Amino acid sequence: MGAIVLAAGAGNRMGHRPKCLLQLSGKSLLERQLEALSQTQLAPLLVVLGHHAERIQQESALRYWGARVVLNPRPDDGHVSSLRAGLLALPLDLDAVMVVLADQPLIDAQAIDALIQAYVSRPVGTKMLQPTVQDLPGNPVVFSSEVATQILAEDGQMGARQWQKAHPDELYRWKTPDAHYRLDVDNEQDRQTVESLTGQTLLWPSDLSRSHTKQT
Repeated sequence: MGAIVLAAGAGNRMGHRPKCLLQLSGKSLLERQLEALSQTQLAPLLVVLGHHAERIQQESALRYWGARVVLNPRPDDGHVSSLRAGLLALPLDLDAVMVVLADQPLIDAQAIDALIQAYVSRPVGTKMLQPTVQDLPGNPVVFSSEVATQILAEDGQMGARQWQKAHPDELYRWKTPDAHYRLDVDNEQDRQTVESLTGQTLLWPSDLSRSHTKQT
């Protein structure tokens, strides 16, 4: 099972800065994610970049944890285009893939292993797993190579969410009390939520301490 980390967003609601470089306890969110993934059986690890790719590629964590960078040539098209870029770069012999958001600060190796085990023991006939907290969808998601093939066959029109709508009977909504699957940092309110939960401050690197007026 491989892993695709989506980190191509512009960060429009965070001052046009790469959210994955926010630091918690001295580590960027991207580094925390790669560290957690590296402690599991997932391989290879792919990171899809788009906006801010040049800056993010300066992060030593990408090399330290052996992540392969994939560039999304059309990041403005959103998660669908990033997912497609990642899937096209994966080896053909994988049985399944986990799709991870780079800005989920509290997903650790234990949470990832729980997803893997839930996927392995999923109900017969289901091909995609999504963690569900109090009936609300979370991330990461895991799906079979068959699903990956179906998504790629749609020529850029289908992502995981669209696949779920088209194949509701093949989606396993795995119920879990772990609210960390629901938490990502999309805006300042999310940032404050993380700080409240952890008792620590999410900090920008010094070169990103000021927000930008346009994408970089």
